[in-house]
Amino acid sequence: MVDAYVHTVTSHPDRDRLILEHIPLLKHIAGRMTFDLPGGMDRDDLYGFGMLGLIGAADSWDASRGLKFSTFAYPRIRGAILDELRRSDFLPRGRREKVRALDAELARLEQVHGAPPTPEELAEALGVDLDEVDAIMASASNALEATLDDGPGESLASMLRDPQSPDPVESAEWNELKSLLVTVIEDLPEQEKTVITLYYAEELLLREIATILDVTE
Repeated sequence: MVDAYVHTVTSHPDRDRLILEHIPLLKHIAGRMTFDLPGGMDRDDLYGFGMLGLIGAADSWDASRGLKFSTFAYPRIRGAILDELRRSDFLPRGRREKVRALDAELARLEQVHGAPPTPEELAEALGVDLDEVDAIMASASNALEATLDDGPGESLASMLRDPQSPDPVESAEWNELKSLLVTVIEDLPEQEKTVITLYYAEELLLREIATILDVTE
């Protein structure tokens, strides 16, 4: 299926080269994601979904911005896979509408309060009891759900806040940011990488760093 997607796009040497060279990245991303796939869907389908993201990344990447293509393409490949899976909705229509209503209310409350709501807050906002919220959450959990195998998944239930626990959204966003920063820093010239390390990790002043590197501030 991956080869079929490559051959359906309009030929352009540079873009085609990027796509072909980064098929291993596509397979790596799909391989790190674990799915409870429904009948009729297999790993090749995930590669096909990811190929859409890879092609889009190859079409929109601007080399002059200095960002490695793999860094640029990674979130687009992963996002394309998740987007297609989210469109594959296997819930009965009535239950699906309730899940979507709960999801929308969850997002609204998080935007208003700056943090994910508790189940109690969500039940009050929807005008239902906690048992109904639990039932809707169970439906969402039984639907197609994707997670990274090296961390907790972002299911609907995981987005609800436990008042006694750290904010999972903030933790996830911080971990994602750290991963992105590591990738970006690794792409920097050696001297710039050293400056960042000395400034943030060793907490040296700029003048101290300048002395070490024998440059001006």
